[in-house]
Amino acid sequence: MTNSPVDLAAALTSFDALWSPRIAARVNDYDVRIAKAHGEHVWHVHEHTDEFFLVLDGELRIGLRDEPAERTVTLPRGTIFVVPRGVEHRPFSPDGASVLMFEPTGTSTTGDRHAPIPAHVDSTAGHEL
Repeated sequence: MTNSPVDLAAALTSFDALWSPRIAARVNDYDVRIAKAHGEHVWHVHEHTDEFFLVLDGELRIGLRDEPAERTVTLPRGTIFVVPRGVEHRPFSPDGASVLMFEPTGTSTTGDRHAPIPAHVDSTAGHEL
């Protein structure tokens, strides 16, 4: 990690992989991750932590399987959303998006429980920029 400012737009141009977050910074025991999204992620659950999303560009949708029924939230550019711990969810973006996430260091992108992981989804705790 660097002790210099991070230009998020430049950082996003430094990689092409989808659903493969890069760690842009660390705050205490948390990673600030950026990722490119297009298509569907995998249904998964983080049992012990909430998951914070900020859409930097494009539009992200998140399917949620919470009571009383399944629903989808739509996040246009500049919006935030927190998926509460224990809620099964699946991010997806039909047209592509750039996203910033805030999660405890070591948190897997595919959670503690998940559906089979498709080849286009990187199950990782984040990669260094």
